[in-house]
Amino acid sequence: MKYFFLGSLLLLIIFSLVAWIIQPAKSHEGRIPLVWVCDDNPARREQLELFNRLNPDLYLSLDPSNTDMQKVIVQCIGGVGPDIFTCYAGIQLSAYVHSGIAWDVTEKLKEKGIDVEKDLWRAADPTFIYEGRIYGFPSNVAVNAIWFNKEIFDSCGIPYPRGELSWEELIELAQKLTIKDEGGRYKHFGFLFDFGAVQNFLKMWGVDIYSPDGTRCILDEPEAISAVQFMYDLIYKYKVSPSPVQEAAMTTQGGWGSGVITWFGGGKGAMALGGRWWLCLLRNYKNLRLGAVACPHGPGKKYLGYGKSFLINKNSPHREEAFRFLTFMYDKPYNDLINHQADALAPVKKYCYTEEYLHDPEYPNEDFNDVWRDIMNYGEPEPVSPFVSGNVVYRILSKQLDLVKSNEKKPEEAMKTAARLINEQIQQNVERHAHLKELYAEKTERDR
Repeated sequence: MKYFFLGSLLLLIIFSLVAWIIQPAKSHEGRIPLVWVCDDNPARREQLELFNRLNPDLYLSLDPSNTDMQKVIVQCIGGVGPDIFTCYAGIQLSAYVHSGIAWDVTEKLKEKGIDVEKDLWRAADPTFIYEGRIYGFPSNVAVNAIWFNKEIFDSCGIPYPRGELSWEELIELAQKLTIKDEGGRYKHFGFLFDFGAVQNFLKMWGVDIYSPDGTRCILDEPEAISAVQFMYDLIYKYKVSPSPVQEAAMTTQGGWGSGVITWFGGGKGAMALGGRWWLCLLRNYKNLRLGAVACPHGPGKKYLGYGKSFLINKNSPHREEAFRFLTFMYDKPYNDLINHQADALAPVKKYCYTEEYLHDPEYPNEDFNDVWRDIMNYGEPEPVSPFVSGNVVYRILSKQLDLVKSNEKKPEEAMKTAARLINEQIQQNVERHAHLKELYAEKTERDR
């Protein structure tokens, strides 16, 4: 055991030294350098420039090469981590908090008069709020809607969808818009969606992955099975969405690309399930005329809300300066920029209720911004359970969904298998960890 800990310490030191060597240079004269670990979305360039212009005593630089959660944890513990880093999911936030690298900014935000419950959309809560404490600030938020390609609708002589569609109406539209060429090859499908977006369908069917207390996976409940059955039927019953075989065939024909956004932008789908942030890429397709309407919904009007947040390294020598990045994200210039870039929606509600948001003069054809704002009111955060890793759940569920998508397993069997395996994992974790055992007992006793 002694050698194990010594080896772990040595490995940590090596990782830290490597991280220190490769971290961005800190040579901006007269300015305090800050390092921000985030994806390399082109939108980040303007966000960096804006922050640096508004904070002339600081210099923020982007490091897109160290976004892996384990790298962030190791580097921050080793004293060479970034000042600011990204959190994409609740399971990441839990890991950052328990590793001791996420700085609790609850009181500091209150001192600045920032009320996250009142001022912000709730969609990204799991990425910065943990057990009632605040560890960061959301950078953007989103709820998916139905994109549609006006050019394809016009070529088929079909009026654009308006208002709230039912699933029956969407299927009818998608069938009319699924067109083959003379050789029997698909020119475009009626409806594109990512099979991994199962939580969108679960939410619309009025069910989550877990029971409300997080003690049990409920993917075997009828509503969850119906949601996945519908996804399956879009491919194999209604034939309005591509199967894996059809995706591969379209790829060999050229122009299909990879990923639903690329396919939709390339005119291979008349409608698609996606977020406003798609515009970051779709704006690059010339002459692409777009529209958007809210998704159909189930017994209650609920949609999956999501987003990402930025946290501050508790061990950073410049954490006070880094905190200014969080307050920067609360102010109007940043929120207006996010809305203008269409990097989803701005995190602060009030800046989505402006004329600038509704009608951006640089993009006069984008007449659908009210759709994205209005559905945010029905967006609920991704469910999390304290008893199981989201990564483990994702692996289990993804494997079963892949079998459904490839028509190797029926939805009911796959969801029952997923629920069983996830619940087994929950029970194993409860037995292994005393604090989880105590929490589990408390929650299950309360529900009796």
